[in-house]
Amino acid sequence: MTKDVEHAAQEFSAKDYHDPPPAPLVDFNELTKWSFYRAMIAEFIATLLFLYVTILTVIGYKHQTDTLASGDQCGGVGILGIAWAFGGMIFILVYCTAGISGGHINPAVTLGLFLARKVSLIRAVMYMVAQSLGAICGVGLVKAFQKSYFNRYGGGANQLAEGYNTGVGLSAEIIGTFVLVYTVFSATDPKRSARDSHVPVLAPLPIGFAVFMVHLATIPITGTGINPARSFGAAVIYNQEKVWDDQWIFWVGPFVGAAIAAFYHQFILRAGAIKALGSFRSNA
Repeated sequence: MTKDVEHAAQEFSAKDYHDPPPAPLVDFNELTKWSFYRAMIAEFIATLLFLYVTILTVIGYKHQTDTLASGDQCGGVGILGIAWAFGGMIFILVYCTAGISGGHINPAVTLGLFLARKVSLIRAVMYMVAQSLGAICGVGLVKAFQKSYFNRYGGGANQLAEGYNTGVGLSAEIIGTFVLVYTVFSATDPKRSARDSHVPVLAPLPIGFAVFMVHLATIPITGTGINPARSFGAAVIYNQEKVWDDQWIFWVGPFVGAAIAAFYHQFILRAGAIKALGSFRSNA
């Protein structure tokens, strides 16, 4: 009996773990590697597919509930269905691209990982460019296939809802993005994988659920951005004054939320600040 207990303890003991070295701030050598360009292509296509499916879902719901177009006010997928579309697509696309590009599909996620030194500056900037272009192309396809509905129902563009002031909208985007990026850090933490190796974690699943839950909370306020590429792509194609007036909220909010999440996870939960201070003292 004692041997069985010892064997079980050894089987479920944590693996040895060492923090991986931080990514270089600027790594020009990346520009010579095919894997770098393959990752950018993966981010572009993933963001394109993400926007194509989700914006179509938003427009389809608005058409189905449009009583002036013989719709049913209680019909369509509802806010719950829209939230599932966004969360489900993130789950699918992160699962598909995680081994190629890391499955960011969101400039805010990329910024958070850059601040935590998980990716270099060059990779972070190029990812954001690829994501933004992918979003524009994804929404462009929606308009090409559903032009009349696209223009009639606002192109799925994010804007501050009536009755909410700028502070509320900005706070919603900051907190929503914090939840998402914090989940990304937690689900992909190699230390957690080593410590809890007996508990398998499918990282795309909690990330998709985070997107789903945030959408349920913030769709009535801002339409839910938490992804600057998603908001920017819809704004470029829809191109209306109100959307552009509110656009800054969907960049500042997600970037601030991502930065706070990166600091919280790396320096509070992972005690990065304490480790750095200890290293400084030992070298003094």
